[in-house]
Parts: sequence; structure tokens; C-alpha cells
Amino acid sequence: MKAGIVGLPNVGKSTLFNCLSNAKAQSANFPFCTIEPNIGVVNVPDPRLKKLEELVNPERVIPATVEIVDIAGLVKGASKGEGLGNQFLGNIRETDAIIHVLRCFDNDNVVHVDGSVDPIRDKETIDIELQLKDLETVDKKLEKVKRAAKTGNKEAIKEQEVLLKLKEGLESGVSVRAVEVSEDDHEAFVKPLQFITDKPVLYVCNVDEGSAVSGNDYVEQVKANVANENAEVIVLAVGTEADITELEDYEERQMFLQDMGLEEPGSSVLIRAAYKLLNQQTYFTAGVKEVRAWTINIGSTAPQAAGVIHTDFEKGFIRAEVIKYDDYIEYGSEAKVKEAGKLSVEGKAYVVSDGDVMHFLFNV
Repeated sequence: MKAGIVGLPNVGKSTLFNCLSNAKAQSANFPFCTIEPNIGVVNVPDPRLKKLEELVNPERVIPATVEIVDIAGLVKGASKGEGLGNQFLGNIRETDAIIHVLRCFDNDNVVHVDGSVDPIRDKETIDIELQLKDLETVDKKLEKVKRAAKTGNKEAIKEQEVLLKLKEGLESGVSVRAVEVSEDDHEAFVKPLQFITDKPVLYVCNVDEGSAVSGNDYVEQVKANVANENAEVIVLAVGTEADITELEDYEERQMFLQDMGLEEPGSSVLIRAAYKLLNQQTYFTAGVKEVRAWTINIGSTAPQAAGVIHTDFEKGFIRAEVIKYDDYIEYGSEAKVKEAGKLSVEGKAYVVSDGDVMHFLFNV
């Protein structure tokens, strides 16, 4: 699962990506490694992992990770192949969620591609290009489906109805994610087509240092504009964050953050938000060999969670021993949790909660 950073040229995408790539500077527990020049595997900052480490004192600690992709800047006409259009749209199609960076700061030294700062115009420029690409996808599919619908095929008739609804929305400037479609229809007809504008989106308002805590007028415009999109908006002073990650000394970084009025780096907030955007959550395994955060989809059952460790764990699943994270911290050890009767034994139907500490019993 990976999230792609998108935006117009010169809005701060690459600076943000580089800032995330230096996330290891925030804490020795959260390193970063690059798979390819434009794909970063970033560890998810999680204070719970540190607390478990203090209690268990393991040989190693392994955090959860999220993949972030830095995608080339988009320009008008990208859907027709302008600039790096086709490459951009191909790259974004391969991601599972979108981090849309919007310029929300004034600075005469940083040239805006359209000559002035207007985050709503910028957002619409990108939305239109993505919607045009999705419209192509709808039209291609409709050609095939209409032929089948004419023969009286009920499934095809239903699919045609859904596609025409999407087409109408896209032609009106409405992204696929905002078109009302039933869950069943979405699963059957929308999801397989991998529409770009169906992906969940997180808006990052890139502001100046003075606006890092409370935002500014540009940010308020963005919040008002996306109010109906069911999307999260994060405020981040990307340039300042990049400067902070360059500081070698941890105390210096903390002082810098305090001077700005921040409790933690905005990059940490963004990474956690991206993780959530990808519909992911964490469960832990805790033993003297290692304390580890495992990534699963929200709503995963105990066998599915076990399968993340090894497919045999899922195939031969017998039961799971589960300790709630808060109970582990309160009692201080697995043995004391058991003594207090707070360890539960769960079967195949158990839906894992974020933060569960788990052991699996299996037989293959």
C-alpha cells in the first residue's frame, strides 16, 4: 500500500518528500530507506512502540512502515499528455491514496507556475486533469457495456446505469469518490476500474513558518472548499520542517519545535495520517527477541492478522491470545496481565483492534 504526493510544480512536493526521507532525524527508532529515487519507505512514528520497548527490553524493535511516492509535478493538459502527463497519471494510478500538496504561502522568491498564489485554482487544475483521465476510462468501458446491455443482460444494464452516473458526475467536475454509489455497486463496477479520483485524498497546506500552528486565510479557503469531500486537511510549514530535520541534535530540534508552538514534527502527523488514509492500523507482537508493529487493514480478523506474519499462521490458525495495549501498559508485563484476568482468547471471527498485543497459536 502506498500514498503518492501530487501537486503543481513548485508547491513544495519534493521538499516534503525529502523532509519525510529525513524522518530518521526525529528519532533513532524511525529510520528511512529508499527503494528507488522516488519511492520512500517511511516508518510510522508510534509512541506505543517505545513504551512496549521499555517494558519488554527486546533485542530489536521493528516499526510499521508506509510507502510514499514523489510524483512529478502536474501541468494543465496532462490528461492529453502535456508535460510529464502520461507518466504522472500512470504513477498516480499505481498508488492507493493521494497526498495533495497545495501552496498556501506568499514568497516572491518562489515563482508560482500560474503567476499568483491561489490554492483553490491549483486544486481545481489537478482535479480537472485527473477527472478527464477518469472520463476516458468511463467512456472506454461504456462502449463495451452498452453492447452487452442491448442484449438484455441484467448485469450489464446495472453496470451501464452506474457508469452513466459516474460520467455525469465527472463531466460536472465531481470526482468519482464524491459520486453517490451503493457499496455493492462500488465493489462490483467502480473498484475494478481503479479510477484515479476514487482514491482517498489528504490535503497538505504548505504554509510559512508563522502559520504552522494556526494556519492562514489560504488554509481556511481550502478547508471550506473541501468540506464536502470527506477529506482531511493538514497544515505543514514544509520548508521549516525540512530545516528541522537537518539539525543533528535532538534537543535542538525539540527547542525549534517548541519555539514554533508544535509538540512534534508535522511530518510525523502527516505520516500517521497517510497510514490511516490507506485504511491501515497496527497490532503488536512483544517478546524478548523483538517488539514489532505489524500493519493490517482496518477490519482484519485474527487469522488475517496472523497471515501478515506468515501464510501458515493463517492457514493453520487455532486461536489468538489478545492483550489490549492499555492493559499491557497498566500491568507492566504479560504475566501480570494474565494474573489480572485481562488476557482474552479469541477465535477466527475476532476483529483486531488498533494496538492489540497478540500471540497466535496455529497448526499446519
